[in-house]
Amino acid sequence: MSSIVAIVGRPNVGKSTLFNRLIQKREAIVDSESGVTRDRHYGFSFWNGKDFTVIDTGGYMLGGDDNFEKEINDQVMIAIEESDVIIFTVDVDTGINTMDNEIARLLHKSGKAIILAVNKVDNHKRHIDSNEFHSLGFKKSFNISAINGSGTGELLDELVNYFPEKLKIDEEKIPGFAVIGRPNAGKSSFINALLGDDRYVVTEIAGTTRDSIDTHFNRFGFDFNLIDTAGIRKKSKISDDIEFYSVVRSIRTIENADVCLILFDATRTFDSQVKNIFWLAARNNKGIVILVNKWDLVNKKTNTIKMIEENIRKEIEPFVDVPIVFISSLTKQRIFKAIETAMVVYKNKKQNIVTRKFNDSLLPIIQKNPPPAYKGKYVKIKFCTQLPSSYPQFAFFCNLPQYIKDPYKRFLENKIREIYNFSGVPINIFFRKK
Repeated sequence: MSSIVAIVGRPNVGKSTLFNRLIQKREAIVDSESGVTRDRHYGFSFWNGKDFTVIDTGGYMLGGDDNFEKEINDQVMIAIEESDVIIFTVDVDTGINTMDNEIARLLHKSGKAIILAVNKVDNHKRHIDSNEFHSLGFKKSFNISAINGSGTGELLDELVNYFPEKLKIDEEKIPGFAVIGRPNAGKSSFINALLGDDRYVVTEIAGTTRDSIDTHFNRFGFDFNLIDTAGIRKKSKISDDIEFYSVVRSIRTIENADVCLILFDATRTFDSQVKNIFWLAARNNKGIVILVNKWDLVNKKTNTIKMIEENIRKEIEPFVDVPIVFISSLTKQRIFKAIETAMVVYKNKKQNIVTRKFNDSLLPIIQKNPPPAYKGKYVKIKFCTQLPSSYPQFAFFCNLPQYIKDPYKRFLENKIREIYNFSGVPINIFFRKK
């Protein structure tokens, strides 16, 4: 299971700055004014071979004048409940105050693994001042400066020690298929149609499904776990506590699925939110099948399969080698075709190519189309192999790996896809020094 880390603390201690540092992006708004973070932010990080999800929470406050205080505090409590490890962030510049003690009391009662991050420690005097925070009673404490990264490496080293080791790939494990998409796209209706009964509640109200629900499907020659998830909205549209909890659980489900069935409502456009969901699955290296649902409601004269396919592939460039199946959960049109396709993608994701065969296929192509020279230097690729992994990763060994640019990397990926069937599966390519 992928681990979840929550960053908590009172307002204006640098939680969002630390969040941005951990995910290596500037996603959370950072401002000197307290209470800027009201919506919850979640992102993904990687350290020492381990992936994890990071949640940035609003500042926990009691007795303040913020109209959103109760909502923010409720969200913080949910983040604490759902997380595996908590980074309690405090500010050395202002020292310990009443709210720090209140949050420390809550965290001690939570029973979760807690790491204390004393932020804004960027000179010798502040290192000395940080000693007062030992009185909060946490065993693990790190002096950091989130704004310049000082001390965050040591904090991350400690953080990943709390994460379980990744299990070895079990070849006999049945695949897990996650049904994901926007709210009200027809995910629960699709699963009900497959199961042949109304196991999941279906309404016209977006957000009816609140949690990720796992069902073992073993019929018609198929054997897999099918997971219905809550619809993933834009972060700005997440309005209540339960929905925030649902989105976090949906993200965790994606991270731990083998194949994601992205359900897209044919009566709506393939908009930015659907693309975000697509790339969320792709970045997590999941097999992907796009299901165009409610096909029975579409005017076939103005919207042909070819037109919609072309539009979708244009929106998901450059990863266009993804199967698209047009279905109707209501009429059960092609719903089993969708599962057949997911099974094919799962097998594509698991395939291993013999090294000799891979070299025999790729090296002649590379010789005819070598990497472009860079600053008068020529790159020579001598050997290539598939890396042991739960998804396709390939290493190409050469004399000057630093001079190979993204266009040539995409060229090799396209050639691999032409020769071998990796439809629906992201591919990672690495260049290493021979």
